[in-house]
Amino acid sequence: MRTEQLEYIAAVTRLGSLRRAAEELRLSQPALSETVRNLERELGVDLLERKRSGATMSSEGRELLPHIINVLDAVDRLRAAAGEQHRISRMVRVGTVNAATVPLLIPAVREFRGTHPVTQVEVVGAQQTDIQRALDEGGFDLGLVNHLEGDDVPAGLEGTELLRGRPVVCLRPDSPLAARDALSVADLLEVPLIAMRSGYVMHRYVHRLLEGRSPSFSYSTDGAEMGKLMVAEGLGVTVLPDFSVIDDPLVRGGVLTHRPIAGDATRVLLMLQRRRADPVPRAVLDLHEVFVARARALGGTL
Repeated sequence: MRTEQLEYIAAVTRLGSLRRAAEELRLSQPALSETVRNLERELGVDLLERKRSGATMSSEGRELLPHIINVLDAVDRLRAAAGEQHRISRMVRVGTVNAATVPLLIPAVREFRGTHPVTQVEVVGAQQTDIQRALDEGGFDLGLVNHLEGDDVPAGLEGTELLRGRPVVCLRPDSPLAARDALSVADLLEVPLIAMRSGYVMHRYVHRLLEGRSPSFSYSTDGAEMGKLMVAEGLGVTVLPDFSVIDDPLVRGGVLTHRPIAGDATRVLLMLQRRRADPVPRAVLDLHEVFVARARALGGTL
């Protein structure tokens, strides 16, 4: 019997269904169901009542719930008594808009893994709005998101500025536009534009930059990494913060380059956000500190 099995049962009871519990726990429903079946076989009791409409707690499961809660409470007390240094999370979940992946995210995760070899790190690419929602609901522990200078951090979250950059146009070196030192808004209107979907800060920035005008043709995609790949394959150009482009493997390989936007003084901030919660698991605090130290080593800008 594992503590996780009891935590899963408690989640099914609290949320009222196997499906909702699987969503909150970020597990597939079949995986959660199989875990519960293993516990049922071990206990010799059907904890779930399975119907076509879904699975809910059985009467036997509800009778055992107080004992399950007591065990989980005892485990929490044991962890607390063991001291803060032993209360390291088994997993830290990081949501990212795929900003500064090469210079910041990957080195930070690598350094963290060196000092926390048994703690898993799950990195999930998502829109900024989805990351902030998941932080607020406890689905993510940390979130890497872009802010335009002057943006507020949502209530319930706290943010730390890591990097400060400027928007640039990401394009292929063989593009005619690459011969220019800087690109204008008129240039962007004449070429296929690969834009971030609504929910990303760079979507909002480009919409403001173009003042409602439409480019000759546009694509819409999720995240900087996919945008850069589409540019590399010759589909168009995209606009990203410079810290998402500088030192990228595609740039080092000569497949991509970037140019500033003429006359634009906008600053994009890369923020590390987390939910205002007490206590914060030690592993989350440690990874947060690694991100801050790595950003400081980069000088706070690229």
